[in-house]
Amino acid sequence: MDRKSIGISGLAAYVPPYRVWLEDWCQWTGNQWPKVREVVGRSFRVRGPNQSIYTMAATAVMRLIRQYEIDPARIKFLGLGTESSTDNSAGAIIVKGMVDRALEMQGSSPIARSCEVPEFKHACLGGVYGMKGALRHLALDGAGSQAIVVCADIAEYARGSSGEPTQGAGAIAMLLEEEPKLVAVDLTKSGSASDYRIIDFRKPMMRFCGQDRSESHQVQDFPIFNGKYSTTCYIDETLHALNDMYEKRGLNASEYLKTLQTIFMHRPYRRMPETGYAIAYLFALPSGTPDDRAELASYCYQAGVEPEELLKEMMSKPEVADLAHPERHNFEAYPLTMAVFRIFRAARKYRREILDKLALGSDTMLDLGNLYTAALPAWMAAGFEQAVDENRDLTGEELLTLGYGSGDAAEVIPLVVADDWREATARIRLADSMEFAVDLSEKQYAALHDGRRVTGLAYLPKDEFIIEKVGRIDQRHFQDLGIEYYRYVS
Repeated sequence: MDRKSIGISGLAAYVPPYRVWLEDWCQWTGNQWPKVREVVGRSFRVRGPNQSIYTMAATAVMRLIRQYEIDPARIKFLGLGTESSTDNSAGAIIVKGMVDRALEMQGSSPIARSCEVPEFKHACLGGVYGMKGALRHLALDGAGSQAIVVCADIAEYARGSSGEPTQGAGAIAMLLEEEPKLVAVDLTKSGSASDYRIIDFRKPMMRFCGQDRSESHQVQDFPIFNGKYSTTCYIDETLHALNDMYEKRGLNASEYLKTLQTIFMHRPYRRMPETGYAIAYLFALPSGTPDDRAELASYCYQAGVEPEELLKEMMSKPEVADLAHPERHNFEAYPLTMAVFRIFRAARKYRREILDKLALGSDTMLDLGNLYTAALPAWMAAGFEQAVDENRDLTGEELLTLGYGSGDAAEVIPLVVADDWREATARIRLADSMEFAVDLSEKQYAALHDGRRVTGLAYLPKDEFIIEKVGRIDQRHFQDLGIEYYRYVS
């Protein structure tokens, strides 16, 4: 019997309305707007009062069910991908409970009682791992059912840190099933990589010591990170995941990358995916035609780099973890490649081979900020909506997606666009979810960033979940300290 195609049939989003324009932020902080605009983006969203990753995730799932007219009884897998969870025991079951109660309030049946509810955690890669888990479920004991994976995160950094302009908050829910309407996914063609990087982006529990929690005071979830080292980790793991895919599929790297028209990657800020994919392109050139090798040599000569020395570096497989040291974390793992990259970035081919392939949805992403696990599916949603708006025909096209999680690991997964992708895209409504925004003043931003209530915010929740209260009881006969209680505002 032929194996049925499995993949993604729908996407739905929730982003909080509270917005910080980065041009305003530059004025508040004394940063240079032209540089921030080119490297980071235009704006980002901030988690608001009475919001958490669970409220955002549940709202995104409710929108997915409503927009795609899903029968909740068919959902046998509900996965949550996040690195912002505030409960070390319960995970996706919290989202299921919220959605079940809201559905019952509206006279609908709840999600199936036999639904699996795993949470997936590996930095920004948790949602991709959740998607892979859902696809495997649908291919095995969950055949014939539907699955939802929701990616929800709050990216926040200490004020004054280099990560502050790369903040964001939101959730993206994905519908997965047999005979998908948006894209088919064949995991046998994917590539994986992982390696422990010690001081790359981390979130040790020690950060929470001494913090209070109530419905009027949010816990601050600032990461421990080393920016230059984290960029090196991103580039290196991207290369290893791509190599795994090339080997599995017997691909010529240069030939394959040049056939691609559309690529979606994990996007913590504007420049990161551009750099990551450009380095991958340079690494692929030696495997290509004489013209490809001549192209690489021309960049080398302009950079003052001997091509033979560059090839040695590309084949060296450096131990990036060896740079995880106070005196070495700013060193380059691929110094010659980075010198050649700077020349390539100014070349005419850079737009055609790099920027144009990352173009779909990229403008929308300038106003979303960093969504951690939700960054990749958000970019996909934005890309499909732009393709419809521009009347582009993606039917049958192979797209390449690359997910990354600090610490670190990467997944490269090709997608094939389905025949019905236009109809499925019409229901995504990412642009609609971003339409309403409350622009924050400096004082309002500072208060929300610090987890405090803010007066004067012109926003009344509607058709979304909120935190109604946070438990404070810690006694022998009853305990609910820190547990959030939710309500659906219709």
